[in-house]
Amino acid sequence: MTTPVPGPVRPPATVRPDDARRALVAGSVGNFIEWYEFGIYGYFATVIAAQFFTPAGGSEVEGLVKAYASFALAFFFRPVGAAVFGRFGDRVGRRPALVLVVCLMTGATAMIGLLPTYASIGAAAPWLLTLLRILQGLSAGGEFGGAVSVMTECAPPGRRGLYGAWQSFTVALGLLAGATVAVALASVLTASQLHGWGWRVPFLLTLPLGLVALRLRLRLPPDEPPAVAPGGRALGGAGTRSGPRPRPGETVRAVVLGVGRMMGWSAAGYTFLVVMPSYLQSTLGTTFQRALLGTVLANLGFAASILPAGRLSDRIGRRTVMVAGALLVAVLALPLLHLVQDPGGPAYAKGAALFAAGAGVGLMAGPGPAMLAEMFPARVRCTGLGLAYALSNAVFSGCAGLIITEVVERTGNLDVPGYYAAAACAVSVAALLTLRGDDHDRALR
Repeated sequence: MTTPVPGPVRPPATVRPDDARRALVAGSVGNFIEWYEFGIYGYFATVIAAQFFTPAGGSEVEGLVKAYASFALAFFFRPVGAAVFGRFGDRVGRRPALVLVVCLMTGATAMIGLLPTYASIGAAAPWLLTLLRILQGLSAGGEFGGAVSVMTECAPPGRRGLYGAWQSFTVALGLLAGATVAVALASVLTASQLHGWGWRVPFLLTLPLGLVALRLRLRLPPDEPPAVAPGGRALGGAGTRSGPRPRPGETVRAVVLGVGRMMGWSAAGYTFLVVMPSYLQSTLGTTFQRALLGTVLANLGFAASILPAGRLSDRIGRRTVMVAGALLVAVLALPLLHLVQDPGGPAYAKGAALFAAGAGVGLMAGPGPAMLAEMFPARVRCTGLGLAYALSNAVFSGCAGLIITEVVERTGNLDVPGYYAAAACAVSVAALLTLRGDDHDRALR
């Protein structure tokens, strides 16, 4: 008689519903602020380039490249923030780490809205802006690991994908909020007003938002409870930091694999959701308002698919949903871009193309946070998933605007954004195929 092999264990819910909802909201709101800020920097890149990186008589394209270089530099400090705040979150607790990062992010972003420009203080202006971008990068690097750890560890059984998807959904909400504010300002202000003082308003708005986020995070429990399987065996959670620590080599391998699984989401997301307005203006001559409107449509597609994708991944697995999204973007990136480039193409078709591109990215972004949380045990979860996310974003998101703008300028090839997104998604497909089909049914370690 053979002994049956136990299947994956779904732990019973040990987190009170109120605490689960509180963790979901507190984890989401800081992420919303982070991506609102990164969105408005991308949407106002041409204005920021003129104010901080283009002295009198300077080249507009050169100024835009410098603005994107500052954009990319902030991303390269994300892994540092992920390591520092992630370690803090794994050792001290999720709540204090999340409180620190939201304070740093809010303060640095509001200060950008108060900075003097190049015309006022000369070469010191871009250096001060870059310093604040570095502080933002550090805080953003610590945000993801702590927020996703809290949200997935407190998720009810069978809903980890949906709870994690709220992290990505607040990315979409933040980008949409940034785009909406940008469109509103561009509609009601003249060009001189927008360049003179209007661009400061979106950055200053983060101050009241940050105070709300701080209050919500201070209400989190001091130490989120772990999930417990029958018999009392701890299965994960912020409160479970006992037991053997995984070997450094195992964590490093998991981080590298996580970067591969994330790169399509990172590259395609920033190409279609953030960089597109500047691309449409600088290469196709689109007006600022129309370029932002196109980006709003792409972000609406992104937002519409995230939560359904996360919920679907709880039923059929992370691998199936994320591979479908990566394949969709890899195959359709160039045709969709050609449709957008066509000067005679109908406006509704171009809008539908951008919406579809955003939806494809959402299929990857919805299950993505839960997928990363499931790769790391509780003792290194904040650090591990934060590093994987930060490194992927540093290389494939932060550099997207710089690479696309520079390569298009040098080669004159307007298809560069499509090639960039498609290639990254193709690599992600290979990495995602290494996922186990039942990871969504297994308890967090």
